[in-house]
Amino acid sequence: MARRPVRRRRSSAARRARQAKDNALMLGIAALLVVSVVAFVLTWLAHHLLLVAALLAAAGAGCAVVLRSRQLARRRELDARVAQLRHIGPFLTMSPKAFEHALADLCRRDGCTKVTVVGGAGDLAADVLATTPSGQRILIQAKRYGPRTFVGSQDVQKVNGTYRDVHHCDLAVVVTTNAFTKAAATFCANVGIRAVDQRALALWAEGTGKPPWG
Repeated sequence: MARRPVRRRRSSAARRARQAKDNALMLGIAALLVVSVVAFVLTWLAHHLLLVAALLAAAGAGCAVVLRSRQLARRRELDARVAQLRHIGPFLTMSPKAFEHALADLCRRDGCTKVTVVGGAGDLAADVLATTPSGQRILIQAKRYGPRTFVGSQDVQKVNGTYRDVHHCDLAVVVTTNAFTKAAATFCANVGIRAVDQRALALWAEGTGKPPWG
């Protein structure tokens, strides 16, 4: 096999050297441009501090106005929803999912924060989670039952088995549109679960009774 001429190898090496030199030159020019632009921006900012401060203040004020407007809009929406919940009637005709959201709205109305509707498949006996005004974490199990269906012992036992260890809550509440069986009511009283039947729910919704965590 023939070997390449030495002259050709030297020519290739020279081209690579020139290319490396050109690349280094381009990088140097680019770095110089970046430094120049940064220096220009810093100089401009130094001479226009008041203008920059005014623009930043205006932007901050604009963001605050937008956030406040959104908060007021959400509050008006909440007020409109809870205004329809002042009587027990609507609770008796709504779907189970709507019942969960209605209880969440009552929690928000009465000062709870971090209110989340979590009911659904695999909810582990939690439909609404919230933080009370005093800082306690509360779990609400919603039972939108008809006039012939009562909350039984198994329902409240499930809540008792999950609200502390699974959901890390301080309080547990079971709210129903009907009533509790005697055994279920006794169990709730023994373990400290708040049992809210139709009458207690009506008082809470009207605002004449204390919320379940009160």
